[in-house]
Order: sequence, then C-alpha cells, then structure tokens
Amino acid sequence: MPFAALNEPSPADGPARWYVVRDQELLTTGPATFPAGSGPAPPELLSGLLDGADTEPLFVGVDGGQPCWAQGVGGRPEAPDGARWESLMALGASLPADAWVGAGRAVQLVEWRRTTRFCGRCGAPTEVVAGERAVRCPACGLTSYPRLAPAVIVLVRRGRQALLARNARFRGRMFSALAGFVEPGETLEETVRREVAEEVGLQLGALRYFASQPWPFPHSLMVGFFAEWAAGEVAVDGVEIAEAHWFGPEALPDVPPPVSIARRLIDTWVAEVADLPGGAGRP
Repeated sequence: MPFAALNEPSPADGPARWYVVRDQELLTTGPATFPAGSGPAPPELLSGLLDGADTEPLFVGVDGGQPCWAQGVGGRPEAPDGARWESLMALGASLPADAWVGAGRAVQLVEWRRTTRFCGRCGAPTEVVAGERAVRCPACGLTSYPRLAPAVIVLVRRGRQALLARNARFRGRMFSALAGFVEPGETLEETVRREVAEEVGLQLGALRYFASQPWPFPHSLMVGFFAEWAAGEVAVDGVEIAEAHWFGPEALPDVPPPVSIARRLIDTWVAEVADLPGGAGRP
C-alpha cells in the first residue's frame, strides 16, 4: 500500500507509477494488472488521455520506494488499445488488498480535487498547498482538506447466530453487516446503537471494536464492531433495510467479497464460533 507521504518529488523524476482515473474507474492493461504503466512520466499509452485531464498530477505516496501519482480525466474517453477501464469495486476481486487500498486512495484524491477546484465560500479558483494535503483559496484564505466520512459497521451476535441484512440498494441477494454514518456530536458507540435500533429495532449489550478500513465509495472510513444482542425482535425499517435474519455459520447467504471489512467481520465470527466448545465448524 502506498505510504501517504506529502513531500512529493517532481513528476518528471522517475520511475513513477501513475493511476489514471475516469469517474471511479482506473485504466488497466489486463486482468489483475494494475496500474496501466510506469516510467518517469505517464507512459505513451496515456499521453492522449491526459490531454483531457481535469486535475493536475496528484501525489499519492510512495510504494516500495516508487513515487505514485494520480490524475483524473474528464468525460468518458475510450481506453487506448491494449488497455481498459476497470471499476474500483471490480478491481477489489482481482487485486491484493494493499494494492486495492492504494488504488482507492488515488480515486479519492482525484475526486477531492475535482470537487475543490473552486472555493466553497467565495467561489474563487483554489490552489494546491505545498507540503500539505490541502487546497487554499487565494482570495479569502479558506483551506480545504480531503473529506473523510466516518461510518460504523457492526455484526450483531446472538448465541451462535449473527444478524445479516440485505440493504435495499444491494443487487441480487447479498447480505451484510449493518452500517451507517456517524452524525455530528455522536461517538462511534452511540452510532452503532442508534443505527441498529433504527434499522432493525434491536437493543445491544456489549460492543467490541474489531478494525477499521478506508472505503473509497466515495470517501468513508469504516469502523467495525461486534455487538451482543440484548433485547428486541427484528423489525426492519423497510427503507434502507429490505430484510434481515439471524444466520448460523453453517448456512450463510451470499456475503460481501473478501476485500471488505464486512466480510472480515463475518469470517472472524465464523472462526470464533467454530472454536467454541460444541462449535458448528467452519462452513
């Protein structure tokens, strides 16, 4: 995963790795191959695309001693011969976790720059601040940093069962842990309890922190918890949650891909249940 360094080298200093971003898609040269090229400057493959760039080169960080840069292209240009556009979500199924996180960082930085080209207070064009991950308005002095939206994701446990829900926006029959964004003035723990009460009508007992994950759709930081059921029967809100059920580890529905913290929560729970006396075993 690229280290988020801020002291950027010159884009002309090579070799370098380039992430070229169209919406939330990245240019690749083949299955599980990422990024599209490397060299002291964007490779010849990319030169025509970057004529339509809608951001300046953005320094992502350093990976294995190699500087990494990202640049956005506007519109919907076709991929050059020998390359193709891949969505960030699709790349999650083919890239190693660290490489996917680096790609997500590049996409987030491009989107941040696209949405901060003009000052949100006075409308003047902004300028990149040297040595910081920030842009500043030369007219009124407003400084804007990349937006991060904290969110919680929680796997509720009841004995040897866990609650999985199907979000109304999910395609197909995939079920996942419950999740939601933190409101102003809330702690993470308060958000967990509120979201579960709102979405499925349950009260929670003990909470246990699990892990966190950057989630670039578009700019979230997911904070994962396990929670113990305390009271209540499942009553979905019918708005965000279409259905929710208790599942045992031996009969799981379709669940999110391994790249997601949701899947890590589920896999960790399955392993813990299997290791308990009388555990059902890993499915």
